[in-house]
Amino acid sequence: MRNTVYYILAFSMLLFQGAQAQIHSKSISLDDIFKKGTFNMARVKTMKSMNDGETFCLLNGDSLNLYAYKTGKYISTIVEAQQLIPEEDSLPISMSNYSFSSDEKRILFATNTEMIYRRSSKSKYYIFNIETNKLVPLSENGKQQLADFSPDGYQIAFVRGNNIFIKDLNANTETQITFNGELNKIINGAPDWVYEEEFGFSKGFYWSPDSKKIAFYRFDESYVKEFNMMIWGKLYPELSSFKYPKAGEDNSLVSIHVYNLEDGKTIKMDIGDEPDIYIPRIKWTKDPDILSIQWMNRLQNELKILLTNFLSGESQTIYHEKNKYYIDISDNLTFLSDKEHFIFSNEENGFHHLYLYDMLGNLENQITSGNFDVQEFIGIDEEKNLVYYTSSESSPLNRELYTTNTDGSGKKLLSEKLGNNSVQFSKNYKYYLNSFSNSNTPPHTALYSQKGKQLRVIENNDKLKQITVDYNFQKREFFTFTTNENIELNAWMIKPPGFDPTKKYPVLMYVYGGPGSQTVRNSWGRNDAWYQMLAQKGLIIVSVDNRGTGARGEEFKKMTYMQLGKYETIDQIEAAKYLGSLDYVDKDRIGIWGWSYGGYMSASCLFKGAEFFSMAIAVAPVTNWRYYDNIYTERFMRKPIENPEGYDENSPINHVDKLAGKLLLIHGTADDNVHYQNSIDLISALVGANKQFDMQFYPNSNHGIYTGKNTRYHLYSKMTDFIEENLLK
Repeated sequence: MRNTVYYILAFSMLLFQGAQAQIHSKSISLDDIFKKGTFNMARVKTMKSMNDGETFCLLNGDSLNLYAYKTGKYISTIVEAQQLIPEEDSLPISMSNYSFSSDEKRILFATNTEMIYRRSSKSKYYIFNIETNKLVPLSENGKQQLADFSPDGYQIAFVRGNNIFIKDLNANTETQITFNGELNKIINGAPDWVYEEEFGFSKGFYWSPDSKKIAFYRFDESYVKEFNMMIWGKLYPELSSFKYPKAGEDNSLVSIHVYNLEDGKTIKMDIGDEPDIYIPRIKWTKDPDILSIQWMNRLQNELKILLTNFLSGESQTIYHEKNKYYIDISDNLTFLSDKEHFIFSNEENGFHHLYLYDMLGNLENQITSGNFDVQEFIGIDEEKNLVYYTSSESSPLNRELYTTNTDGSGKKLLSEKLGNNSVQFSKNYKYYLNSFSNSNTPPHTALYSQKGKQLRVIENNDKLKQITVDYNFQKREFFTFTTNENIELNAWMIKPPGFDPTKKYPVLMYVYGGPGSQTVRNSWGRNDAWYQMLAQKGLIIVSVDNRGTGARGEEFKKMTYMQLGKYETIDQIEAAKYLGSLDYVDKDRIGIWGWSYGGYMSASCLFKGAEFFSMAIAVAPVTNWRYYDNIYTERFMRKPIENPEGYDENSPINHVDKLAGKLLLIHGTADDNVHYQNSIDLISALVGANKQFDMQFYPNSNHGIYTGKNTRYHLYSKMTDFIEENLLK
């Protein structure tokens, strides 16, 4: 009896303390998140490793400074802002975007940058000579793209007007090496829109190791159809046109060339006779006369590595991979200094792993193995024969740092805690910066020795940690559930403060769900403050990783092949069913929201799962897979002519008649990625089916929706109001 009284009193005290904490905690507002920056993380400035691997360069205020890795102590100032005033100006140039020559005697600064697409831009470049203390413009003939030092540091190549130029720094001459570049027709040295977006690179030329040659892409866009967008704001709006190949449509014709600086000749490399193919990567080997070319068929289920001789252009295949689904492209191809080996990765045994090959393409050994995916190949310390990588070995939710020998022996876990580890090594692999976070801990960045010993803390985000306490952030709880098809799915949940399991709460689900993605990760989240604000209003927030997402092996990721969106939608509907069965969930007030692929998913769930979802917000959604670009869509769906049912059955635009709940449709009118056309045609279909909905469009905003004054604040205000009106009232 005495024990019973004790436990009752103790429990009462806990309840009282919890109530007191809620009384004194602060409420989160949109102003806190988007205007005051209350929950902004302290970020570590980019540290650029110098050649010696013992020092790093850091932009600190108005100077670039040199520091020691081991101690963190200041060594010297490399250049100050006042040294960077052009002759024609009275103010210093921007120092934020810079790169060193290989001998670290010159610095290239990119200023007055204009974005083109997601990764591409053009700038006014300046060169600063550290020894002579002189600043000169790279070129006086217009802005440049992709300026890059030669390995010997005496030349800089760049792109302008779809042509390639070389600046000789000693002779102070500018030489044009291609002449057929033309807007929306021929591109030299840079990718076309779809390569940039889907193969993830913006630079399409590469210096040979001996600085005597430049390998480059040439894209002939002549037969690619144009997409047009209106840019608003003037009396007569301007028309923006660019080449965009949609699913099933013609691609650019791509070719690879090598320019020889010694004789001024350009040789075309042999990539075969089939024109309808992709070249997702090119890379020089350690032999300055041998260029590697990755060749891929249009269906993206066959990959070859070709070695080509720059003098003749002749090629030989040293690696050939086929897959019953598709092959993901990475930057993992690494040629070793012995000129006899290379490292590459694939999923041929069901998981993503690293392999060592000789230069004839013979497999020497598997470097990593097990029922887990290698997430990132960081690099190799060739002196010590140590490979560094992150993997999801402990759980799909985590990213841990490992090292192993190239023969797969001596594997060692270097990261200390379960969560997300993001790593950057010094050039000699003697030190590394590790930014660690988990679902309830903001990033903590520290410097480590090669063996994993912490040397010092760089940024602990203690201020943000205290702010999350002051604002009563709730823990993100991980859980799993099993669907009717006996599939176990990972998920997380944020409950409202003072959660009462005897009450019924509305639920807002967040979804992305695209191939290889994950929203269920043991890491600090970008939208956590907004979710915490919604939780304070009385919502349960949930996210579920459906089939097709990453870090669970090839079969789990690629089982959505030819039916993109079908099984993902089924799984999110299953999640809503499961949540609705919980005692503390109001099954009649379950909503879902997402952006891009997540916008597509939220619309699909609201239409196909009308019985289980009462509202959805679809931001920048694909509504018809026939409207999206061919590299992405055909990778998972093949061409529309080969798979018409897969395209049509899994496009929300064809299921508008099922809409029963509330829909908010949001799009930027200058979205070059998921075109505004997707939402416009969805509107036509909804009107045709006599379905009411809400919509919000943002003039001249691209896929990220941030162009213009107050845009982000307005966007999240609109979404918050819609959620409150349809889930909380």
